[in-house]
Amino acid sequence: MDIGILGPLVVRVDGTSVVPSAAKPRQVLALLAANAGQQMSTATIAQELWGSSPPTNPSGVVQTYIKQLRRAISAALGPVPQEQAAGRSAKDVLRRGHHGYMLDMPGTTTDAHEFDRLATRGLRSLVEGDGEEASRSLERALGLWRGPALADVRTGSGLEVEAQCLEEARRAALDGRITADLQLGRHAQLIGELTMLTARFPLQESLHAQLMVALYRCGRSSQALHVYRRMRAEYVEELGIEPSHRLQRLHRAVLDADPMLDSPVPSLAAF
Repeated sequence: MDIGILGPLVVRVDGTSVVPSAAKPRQVLALLAANAGQQMSTATIAQELWGSSPPTNPSGVVQTYIKQLRRAISAALGPVPQEQAAGRSAKDVLRRGHHGYMLDMPGTTTDAHEFDRLATRGLRSLVEGDGEEASRSLERALGLWRGPALADVRTGSGLEVEAQCLEEARRAALDGRITADLQLGRHAQLIGELTMLTARFPLQESLHAQLMVALYRCGRSSQALHVYRRMRAEYVEELGIEPSHRLQRLHRAVLDADPMLDSPVPSLAAF
């Protein structure tokens, strides 16, 4: 079984998609897929689907959705030879436990688990000073994303938190990869990407700090200062506050042509 939640929902059994078109069954499958190998209680599923306004007999409705998902899984499994049948029925793949349901199958792969593995390795390499490995692993991790997490799924409280956590991990991986590339002297290649990212995320300080450093290292101090002024204006207008002291210190460092800006320390955390 292949599971993908780093973008539109993907759940394939033996290469066949079992993702339903109907919103509620898709939401149930997404919750089970995001927690593959873990039992989700009926109450947790009901909370995800309806929050504080459940229908009459929510457990019965959940069971109906589970039956629909099992039919899709059964169709994907197709006829199974008797000698291979053990553990291969739809009820084995989408199992009922004491308190709820669990999606599981031998050989299951999930893009979220692979992302976490690669991102963890990359960020550890960054801390250890291995910029090449950090950049390589984090680039592979980021390449697993196909769009916003669970992009085509209506999310309740549980999946919303899951999606937010994944997006935070994505941002950390992106920040780490750019930091590694700055350490490797790739500042010129980063300017285009960082220009796009700062336009997309006008209040994210770390991206602006990295763009300022990249521009400064390319001899474009005036543009680095413009990046700061533009972000400061956004902060004052949108939030009514000044940028952090660290970003202000970075601004001062650009004004003073501080030699630290040309050192291997490239991020906001250095200031």
